[in-house]
Amino acid sequence: MQSDESARQGSRIDPWLDHYAARASGMVASEVRALFAVASRPEVVSLAGGMPNVSALPMDAVGALMADLLAERGAVALQYGSAQGDPGLRETICQVMAAEGIDARPDDVVVTVGSQQALDLVTRVFVDPGDVVVTEAPTYVTAIGVFAAYQADVVQVAMDEDGVDPQALAETFARLARAGRPAKLFYTVPTFQNPAGVTLSERRRPQVLEVCRSAGVLVLEDNPYGLLHLDSGEPMRALRADAPGDVVYLGSFSKTLAPGLRVGWALAPAAVRDKLVLAAESAMLSHSVFNQLAVDRYLRTQPWQTQLKDYREMYRERRDAMLGALEQYMPEGVSWTRPGGGFFVWVTLPEGLDSKAMLPRAIQSRVAFVPGTGFYADGGGRREMRLSYCFPPPERIRDGVRRLADVITDELRLRDTFGA
Repeated sequence: MQSDESARQGSRIDPWLDHYAARASGMVASEVRALFAVASRPEVVSLAGGMPNVSALPMDAVGALMADLLAERGAVALQYGSAQGDPGLRETICQVMAAEGIDARPDDVVVTVGSQQALDLVTRVFVDPGDVVVTEAPTYVTAIGVFAAYQADVVQVAMDEDGVDPQALAETFARLARAGRPAKLFYTVPTFQNPAGVTLSERRRPQVLEVCRSAGVLVLEDNPYGLLHLDSGEPMRALRADAPGDVVYLGSFSKTLAPGLRVGWALAPAAVRDKLVLAAESAMLSHSVFNQLAVDRYLRTQPWQTQLKDYREMYRERRDAMLGALEQYMPEGVSWTRPGGGFFVWVTLPEGLDSKAMLPRAIQSRVAFVPGTGFYADGGGRREMRLSYCFPPPERIRDGVRRLADVITDELRLRDTFGA
C-alpha cells in the first residue's frame, strides 16, 4: 500500500512547493522568453525578440583578438577577478559614457553580467518586500520580473510621444507619500525606450529629475540603446550627466557589441557603489575576467565607433522598412510609434482587439510579436504589441508586417461580426 507521504508527493507536480520562499511566487516566465521556441522556427518571421544582429561584427578580428588575449594574458584572463570589475575596462567604460555627457570616475563603475544583473543588484540593495518602485507604462518586461522577485509593488505612470509626463509622475509620488508608501526608485529607460521606442524629450528631462529630487526618489536610468540613435547626429544627453548624485546609470555592451559576452555596468554614487560591490560579491564572487578583457581590448584596438556607425545604418534601414510596411499594409485604426533609435516599434490596435488572444493566430500565419500585457504590472496592454526590427533583414520585416496586417484585418472582421 502506498504510504501517506508518497501519496502526498505523488499528488502534486512539485513536492517542494511548500518549502519555497515567499518571493519565489513573484518569479514568472517572461512573455518574450516564452515566445523564443516558436519564434525561432525558420518559417516564422519573428518581430518579437530584441536580438542585435551580431553577424555585422568583424568576426575575424574578434576571433584574432581573443586568441591574442589568451596567448598574452591567459593566466590573468582565466583567473578569478574583482567583483567590481577590471580596472582597465572601467576606465574604458567612462570614455564610452562621455559620449552622452557623463563625467565619471572608474572607481564609481561596477562591472556586471549584463545590465540585467546591475538592475538586480540595485533592487536587492534598495527594495524590501512591499516597497514601491515606480516605472513608465509600459516598461521593460524583465524589469517587472526583477521587481516582482524582490516582492516590490510596481506602480506605473503613463507616457506619451515625449516620454513620461513629469506632472503625472509628481502626482504619483505625492499620492504614494500621502498613503504612507513613498516610492523607493523611479526606473526609466529614457532613450529609445523598450518597449515603446519613445524618448524622453530634452525639455522634460530636467523636469523629471527635479520631480524625483523633490520627492527624494532615486532614479534608475537604464540606457542600453543610447548610442543607437538613427536620426540625430549626436547621442542624447543622459539623465546621469545632469544629476550624478541622484541617478544610478545602467549600461550594457549587449546591444552595441555582443550580448553573448554578458558585460554591462552600473555607475553609482560612491556609497551606493560600495553596496553594489558587496552585493555582487555575494551573488557571483566575480564574473568572467576573460570577457571583460576581451571587451576592453576590442574597444581599445578596434574602430568601434565606425562599427557603431555601421550598426546604426543597418538598423535605420530596418526601422524604415518596418515603418514603411506599417504605412502600406496596416488597416485603419491601427497606430504606432516612430522611434528615433533603438530596436522597437509600439503598436496600438483598434478597440475590441486583444493582442494576447490574437498571438496564436499570428503564429499560425507565421509571424510573431510580443503582446503588450507583458509590459504592464497590472496586466494592461491588451490592445498593444511590441514589434522589433533589429534582427530580420528588411525584406523579411516587410513580409512579417504584411502577414500581421492580414491577421489584424481578419480580427477586425470577427469583431464586426460577433462583437469585441
